Amino acid sequence: MTRATHQILLVEDEPAIRRVLRVLFESEGYKVIEAATAARAQIEARAHKPDLLLVDLGLPDAEGLEVIRRTRAWSSVPVIVLSARTMEEQKIAALDAGADDYVTKPFSAPELVARVRAGLRRNARDPRRSPRLRFGAISVDLGARQAQGPDGAIHLTPLEYRLLECLARQGGMVVQQRRLLREVWGPDRVEDARGLRVFISSLRTKLEADPRRPRHLLTETGIGYRLCAEEITDGDAAARGAQVHEPAVDPGGDDP
Repeated sequence: MTRATHQILLVEDEPAIRRVLRVLFESEGYKVIEAATAARAQIEARAHKPDLLLVDLGLPDAEGLEVIRRTRAWSSVPVIVLSARTMEEQKIAALDAGADDYVTKPFSAPELVARVRAGLRRNARDPRRSPRLRFGAISVDLGARQAQGPDGAIHLTPLEYRLLECLARQGGMVVQQRRLLREVWGPDRVEDARGLRVFISSLRTKLEADPRRPRHLLTETGIGYRLCAEEITDGDAAARGAQVHEPAVDPGGDDP
């Protein structure tokens, strides 16, 4: 498989959970490295330079937060927390320590694999390139600042483009409210959660097939937001260009 070269460092003290996760990720083509303690995690991280860390918070010798902080001191590798702790304060503490995402136990295997793929995509993306995104039947070119739907151009404000760019840079990972506010509006607006909700609502109205049941601009309650949009490749764009001169078809059913 093309993902065979990706290495995941699994930091988990429960042998049964490690076995389940090893089988899951090896079946997806990943190489899995295991660590049962925080100390071992640091050794394996420096020795193998994994592409992503999956970290439990409750380790026998130290908190998983310490693993994240120590890793962040020398690496920007994606870190996903996998923990039974569900309190919002605990999730926020993990993200503040440097985690990119947070998945609670018991977990859905397909969702966990999807989160790992998102983390790996974010790590591989060229930060100088602004992606083109697809929201069902709508496409958004963040570099050109153009949005197009079945009925023509869609107007997005400069702030809406900046908000999308901030979310898109994280490649499907959760982004904290304060980070979005700081990067899009500036450090003097980090408490304006209500203003952020207004802009998210506006983007959903413009980009979601059903704004009341969003599929792409998702809320992580008490933490922030996540962008789940398909990235358009050059091949996708070329294919669409080749279809421009074809006869029009019935546009019925715009929902993705």
